Amino acid sequence: MASAIRVISTIAVTFSLLACGGQASFSQSDLPATSFQVLPKELRLDGPFARAQLIVSQAAPVEITDRSDDLTNKVTYGSSDPHIAAVDSQGRLIAIGNGTVTITATIDGVSRLVSVTVTGVDSRVIDFSKDIRPILNKAGCAAAACHASQFGKGGFKLSVFGFDPQADFEAIARNSRQRRVNPASPDMSLLLRKPTMQSVHGGGKRFEVGSTEYKVLRTWIENGTPKPTNASTDDGSKVERIVVTPNRRVGKLGFDQQLRIEAHYVDGTTRDVTTLAKYDSMDEGISVVNNHGHVHTVGRGQAGVMIRYEGQAAIATIVVPYGDSIKLAGWKNNNYVDELAAEKFRELGLEPSGICDDATFLRRAFLDATGSLPTVEETRRFLESADSSKREKLVDQLLGLTGDPELDIYNDRYAAYWTLKWADLIRNNSKTVGEQGMWALHNWIRESFRVNKPFDKFVRELVTAKGSIYSDGPSNYFRINRDSSSLTESTAQLFMGVRLECAKCHHHPFENYSQADYYGLAAFFSRVSSKNSEEFGIFGRETIVMVRSTGEVSHPLTRKRMEPTPLGGEPIDNPLDRRLPLADWLTSADNEFFARSVVNRYTGYLLGRGLVEPIDDMRSTNPPSNAKLLDALAKEFSEAKFDLKKVMRTIMVSRLYQLSYQPSEQNLNDQRFYSHYNVKRLSAEPLLDAIDQATLSLTKFKNMPLGTRATELPDAEYDNYFLTTFAKPRRASVCECERAPDESLTQALHTLNGDILFKKITDVKGRVAKLLADKKPHEEIVTDIYLSTLCRFPTSAELKLAQQFVEESETPTECYQDLLWAIINSKHFVFVH
Repeated sequence: MASAIRVISTIAVTFSLLACGGQASFSQSDLPATSFQVLPKELRLDGPFARAQLIVSQAAPVEITDRSDDLTNKVTYGSSDPHIAAVDSQGRLIAIGNGTVTITATIDGVSRLVSVTVTGVDSRVIDFSKDIRPILNKAGCAAAACHASQFGKGGFKLSVFGFDPQADFEAIARNSRQRRVNPASPDMSLLLRKPTMQSVHGGGKRFEVGSTEYKVLRTWIENGTPKPTNASTDDGSKVERIVVTPNRRVGKLGFDQQLRIEAHYVDGTTRDVTTLAKYDSMDEGISVVNNHGHVHTVGRGQAGVMIRYEGQAAIATIVVPYGDSIKLAGWKNNNYVDELAAEKFRELGLEPSGICDDATFLRRAFLDATGSLPTVEETRRFLESADSSKREKLVDQLLGLTGDPELDIYNDRYAAYWTLKWADLIRNNSKTVGEQGMWALHNWIRESFRVNKPFDKFVRELVTAKGSIYSDGPSNYFRINRDSSSLTESTAQLFMGVRLECAKCHHHPFENYSQADYYGLAAFFSRVSSKNSEEFGIFGRETIVMVRSTGEVSHPLTRKRMEPTPLGGEPIDNPLDRRLPLADWLTSADNEFFARSVVNRYTGYLLGRGLVEPIDDMRSTNPPSNAKLLDALAKEFSEAKFDLKKVMRTIMVSRLYQLSYQPSEQNLNDQRFYSHYNVKRLSAEPLLDAIDQATLSLTKFKNMPLGTRATELPDAEYDNYFLTTFAKPRRASVCECERAPDESLTQALHTLNGDILFKKITDVKGRVAKLLADKKPHEEIVTDIYLSTLCRFPTSAELKLAQQFVEESETPTECYQDLLWAIINSKHFVFVH
């Protein structure tokens, strides 16, 4: 009998290009004549070529909300004196001369007035860091694919995102015998001719002759190319933060929204930088954005628009509901998870799927909590129980929370499974720390999960460890990560969900972290060292992790010695061990990085997708799908003193976790908001264990006793073809992505035609052989096979088909072996659903 795994893979690629120019068509009857407002109501333009963006919104009736229609491109603008400030049809202002002017925005004869004061135009002062660098960044000149690549382009090299203004100034105004600028004849400067394509330019046209960007660069050249007033890399060009208006917008499919960006500087001043900021849509299948910050929606769902300016980043959230209203028929809140999920469903117009059946829940809960299947007896007992609270009781049993030793019997399996998860992330590997060190770290992790050690204590012991890597398990963390850079990056990603690698060489492109932030965090690990010891014999090669009294890290550009400083915090130190205050800050209930990153990981593990994806990339420009739910889970985790089992229980007893995996026609396209359960493929070790349990044929691992589960393996180094084929990670990266979730043809062929599965199914001591030896009747054998694999009773149709199959087979043995083989190859077996 032939069988195959049916893999359905849908790749949807949507690319839209929006060119916003001119005035949009608009029917005056669509608007009440008086229900609109203009922001800001007054503003100041300071300096030559200063610009600003007006936003016109429909008031409802007098207050602007996140559902207020954007009218910015649908009104008529006028200036009382265009020689002072001019305004175009998209509400963009530019300073022309000093003075005060009134801007009018008119709809159907009704006008709103904006007072504009213009100063400093005559100064003609152009600052390199504040005026020139943003233009180069906006045009893409300082991108890694252009002049900021490793060797630059055409002999012209800039720093990435302009993080080194002094070097960029030298490259533009001084290097190559100053051939790029011509103060005597500014229009002949290569800096102007290349990006306007008056001279051949591999990067193409970046702006027009006579544009504001052109005029700013020309004036700077004409002024003699003055140096940067502040070349420090530590102050982020003095920009403290950027503010987006509006930062959230909800509307029907096809709506438009103009954004306004305001930069706040450390000296307290502000500046409209809408035209200088860079914009990127986080999901072009939902919204697209042009270079001027004009957003247009093209699909349904929730997406972010990322805005970047001078080392600062922010997000504008765009929401297009799937429907106008929903009923939430039969929905019942089991806890706050359901309350906040329902709130999101109402906002998005998403009707969730119904509740899964008991068999599906049983299999899902066992695999998610312990990485293993229930036995046939456990399955029967649960399915036949009439207890209305049996699901909650099952969760408590699996997590060992009943308080009854006779019920809390899954603790070892729980500990083994979660040890596997965290050993992968921490990268426990005998190739790195030796076999003795690997076992020491493995045993420490497993014991921590076995006793349900509070996770803050787990992390504290890990990042402050010292001593022998053979006798003190967590000390191996400092052999896996052998320098301050590796320790900084691993610790930040593992326990804060922050990917800091980019900030090592330049300002982070998608976050507010600078090189100073990176090396300030690295300073906590600067005094960790090691020495050799012969306590275990001269051939033991034991390493002792220790803390020295000296050791510093320096900023690579300024050469300044960095004080140990938490991200976004003030310097803190301890002369005995700098890691102690780091551990205090890192695991503090006040540190939102820690709790949010951990609960996001566990949401991803249990619900098939994190509230933030990827689950270890918690940057500010990667917002959660349900921010309120993430905050609530993090709060509970902190208040529960970082008890992982309690936050797992909260998720697993929720209605959200218990939804069916079958999407409805209405929520079919939802992959982010949990309107139906997200199907997950079983990873290598739980899948092999499930096959072993279904066939009753155990896998023997090298140097491990027979009966050792794959989820109990301590090392990454096992020469097992099945585990390798199904992507067991080699523990080379702290990234969750190392364990590839995608299916492959090799995997399908292996379960369809491979020797390993064939030998297990035909094992003379296996399940089929045992059932036949016990002379079980046909219906009991079929039922046993279904219960041991899919955790459910066969349907009447399946029993009828099995009866037909056994009659057509040469022998009953062949029939039952083929049946077991077909089920193991089915998607209902290889996926958690």
